[in-house]
Order: sequence, then C-alpha cells, then structure tokens
Amino acid sequence: MSFETVLSLRDSNKARVIIVALKAHGFHPLEGGEDGLPGMPGITGRGGIAIRVPAEEAEDAKVLAEALLADMNAEGDD
Repeated sequence: MSFETVLSLRDSNKARVIIVALKAHGFHPLEGGEDGLPGMPGITGRGGIAIRVPAEEAEDAKVLAEALLADMNAEGDD
C-alpha cells in the first residue's frame, strides 16, 4: 500500500488533532510510530511532521486537513 503526505506541520499538537480528526472522518492516517525513524520517537525531519494517508484517500484527506489547519490558525483572529 502506498501512502501520500497530505500536510506537513512543525507543531506536533496541531498534527495530533488533525490525525484524530482524519480518523474520525473515516480516513486512515499513519500514526507517529508507523512512519519515520525507527527507535527515535519525537524526532522530526526538516519538513516537520508529515501526515500521510493511503494514496486512494489522499485527495479528500488533503482538503479536510488543510481546512482544519486554516481553522486552527484563524482561531485567535476574531
């Protein structure tokens, strides 16, 4: 099964929320332990935390993930 990155974030809290929301909407994102450097929890690359889903879910998951991130970033702008 191939996976595609739908979003990359430096903020691990936002990444966790988006992963949970994707799961709640029926997507199947990889968890931190399923992807990345084995035996090195919490280590992220220069691009941040990649949120990856199966390729067949990527288009729809990307739309949702980007909308959620936009809502989170606009939260304090009222």
